[in-house]
Amino acid sequence: MGEKQKLVVLIGPTAVGKTKLSIMLAKALNAEIISGDSMQIYRGMDIGTAKITKEEMEGVPHHLIDIKDPEESFSAAEFQQLVREKIKEISARGRMPMIVGGTGLYIQSVIYDYEFNEIESRSHIRERLEKEAEEQGIDILYNRLKEIDPVSAEKIHINNKRRVIRALEVYEITGKPFSEHIAAQEQVLLYDVALVGLTMDRDKLYARINERVDIMMEKGLLEEVTRLYEAGIRDTQSIQAIGYKEIYEFLENRLTLEEAIEQLKQNSRRYAKRQLTWFRNKMPVQWFDLTDSTLSEKFDEIFTYIAGKLQQEAN
Repeated sequence: MGEKQKLVVLIGPTAVGKTKLSIMLAKALNAEIISGDSMQIYRGMDIGTAKITKEEMEGVPHHLIDIKDPEESFSAAEFQQLVREKIKEISARGRMPMIVGGTGLYIQSVIYDYEFNEIESRSHIRERLEKEAEEQGIDILYNRLKEIDPVSAEKIHINNKRRVIRALEVYEITGKPFSEHIAAQEQVLLYDVALVGLTMDRDKLYARINERVDIMMEKGLLEEVTRLYEAGIRDTQSIQAIGYKEIYEFLENRLTLEEAIEQLKQNSRRYAKRQLTWFRNKMPVQWFDLTDSTLSEKFDEIFTYIAGKLQQEAN
């Protein structure tokens, strides 16, 4: 095998400051940015996903943003394929590919030699599960999945019948949750990766998340979600995103607006906690703590680490 392609990956929980740092790094590294966020792929979902604006990009090319309509589904397997193609293209232009984002499984599936379909399907099991879904409803199967494999259940939308059935089928064939198969695959890095993680004190991060939600509301999150709702978008993967599902509850008169905003803040804080746990357990990340320093103060240290890491891999 020839020399591995170089890749920079910048991860961290929601609201920690990835976007701003990514632009500073991209300019210094002559990089193009690939979004590693499973929701920024959707057109018309800008405020709730904290999507980078044209102005914030400062001329740095960005990929995998606004590539799907909200009705369409999207999987880690599709993400893996698209990102690997982008890495090749960007490298071929003589620039540095840099993935920036917070969706752990998606990023993991790209940088490791990870196979999605290694477990053969068993038609008799699949057909029985499909029949069950038809006769008793997908809710029964989804609740079963939540019990045996909460990790997969959280990532698979209840209406994505094919994936719910696949996860149950894998469990029946192997006796192990689908998510465990993902975790157990041999962790072979496919790229020369400099993997940088941003973190900060939990109280400070949570305060930033709460403030960010208030800013999203000021920028028009309610109007953005109402547009999707009025366009008839229901039961799709996209609106299960934090920031959308809570406002939908308000639009369907199940919560007051105040309750929806409070729930959005709480769900965002919980998500940040899960992101940090995932990254700490699954990937060899070099962490940089931003609790007591600004991005500008930390920038040199982070840039030096990346340059050193990629240089060292090359030798």
